[in-house]
Amino acid sequence: MLYAGILLGTGPTFANNDNFRFAEKVNIALRRTAHHLLISNGDSTSTIEPVKQVDANTFSVQVENVLTYDKLPGVLAQSLQMQHIERGYNVSVRDCGSSKIKLGYNFQELRQPGGVACQGRTQKGSCYVLQISFEPDQANVAGGLSNWWVLPFGTALAGLGFIAWNRSRHKIHVLQVGENPALNAGNKLLFGNSCLDLVGQVLESNKTIHQLTYREAKLLTLFVKHPNQVLERDLILKSVWEDEGVTVGRSVDVFVSRLRKMLSNDPQVKIAAVHGIGYKLEVLS
Repeated sequence: MLYAGILLGTGPTFANNDNFRFAEKVNIALRRTAHHLLISNGDSTSTIEPVKQVDANTFSVQVENVLTYDKLPGVLAQSLQMQHIERGYNVSVRDCGSSKIKLGYNFQELRQPGGVACQGRTQKGSCYVLQISFEPDQANVAGGLSNWWVLPFGTALAGLGFIAWNRSRHKIHVLQVGENPALNAGNKLLFGNSCLDLVGQVLESNKTIHQLTYREAKLLTLFVKHPNQVLERDLILKSVWEDEGVTVGRSVDVFVSRLRKMLSNDPQVKIAAVHGIGYKLEVLS
C-alpha cells in the first residue's frame, strides 16, 4: 500500500506543476501587456502593480491613468503567443473603484472583420483593472485518466473508500435536477428577473449586465439549476473547485459575496446562508 500511495501521488504533483507554470506564463504576458500600454501613452516610469490570480483560470493586473483600449487586443494576443498560451479567453476592463465592467471582448472577436467590441471609443484617464479569464485546460482535467498504471490498485482503493464511507455519518447528497423552467432556454438560464448566458458567461440581473469569471459562472449555474434547494458547502466545493484540483475553504464565501452584489438589483432572487450547512438560491415565483 505504501508503493500505491507513492505512485498515486505523482499525478496531482504533475498537475500542480503545470498549473504553476501556466500561472507564471500568464503573469509575464500580462505584465508585458501593461508595460506596452503604458509605453504607448508615453509613460515609462509608472510602476506596474503585481498580477493577481483570482482563481485557477482568472488573472488581473491594475493599469493606472490611461488605458489605450484600441491597442489592448493586439498587444495582449501577442504577449500570450510569446508565452505559447493557446487557451481561449474573455477580457474585461473594470473600474478600480466600483469593479464595474467598462469594456470587454472574447478572443474569437479578434478573427471577426469588425474587430473587438468598443474599439475606437475614447477612454478617460482613470484606474483600470485588466482581467483575463481563460477557458479551463481540458487536457489537465482529463490527464488523470491517462495514468493507466494505477488501475491495479483500484480494488484496494475501492475497499479503503468503502471503509471510510461506512465510518462517516456525514453524507453529501447528490442533487438531481428535476423539472426546472430555467433549463428550457437553450444556452441561457432564466431565474427571477435575471438571465445567465452560459456561453458568454454573462449575467443580466434586472437589466444590469455583469461579465462573470469562469468560476463565478460555474457557481451561479450550480445555484440556478437547483433553485430553493440547500447546497452543502462540501458539495459546492466539489462541484465548483475540486474537479480541477483547487480547494480553498473561504473561496465559497468570497464568490457567494460577489454573486450577491451582482444579483442585488433583482428583488426576486437572493442567495441565503444556511448556518452550519451551506447556501440556498431563493427564487420567488
